[in-house]
Amino acid sequence: MSNQPKSTASPAIDDYSFNLGVIAAFAEMVGVGAKKLALSHPLSPAEADALWAEAVAIAQRNGAQLFREPDLIVTDLFPAEVALGKHVLLIYTDDTLATYIALKQHKADLVASGAYHGAARREVAMRFGRLLSYPEAKIEARLQSA
Repeated sequence: MSNQPKSTASPAIDDYSFNLGVIAAFAEMVGVGAKKLALSHPLSPAEADALWAEAVAIAQRNGAQLFREPDLIVTDLFPAEVALGKHVLLIYTDDTLATYIALKQHKADLVASGAYHGAARREVAMRFGRLLSYPEAKIEARLQSA
């Protein structure tokens, strides 16, 4: 006998609950050290406002912290428009936020000096992928498909 529901209709899942579930899963992964940095889905500023207090509580329960990023670093790992005009919650512990901010500044410096191309551009993407705890092979695959 199966314990699966008999209905074939999918229940409606609201965005608020879904986004908090994603944050909870990533906060646990970051809190136990399985990931250095995790990202929420891109959120409108209103969505980020609505779930911020609960997201902070979830992160704290899991030993993680949150940073609301209105201007996510753009690298070749993700399409440039993925977070355009959106806010992303960075889920982290320890000095990971400082590392992220330093990488973002490094990229800005490279762009300003006209040096954000070739090996320098690739290295920024690799460093961001490592910060997200992606395996090297997955980083390489994403960069090749970009």
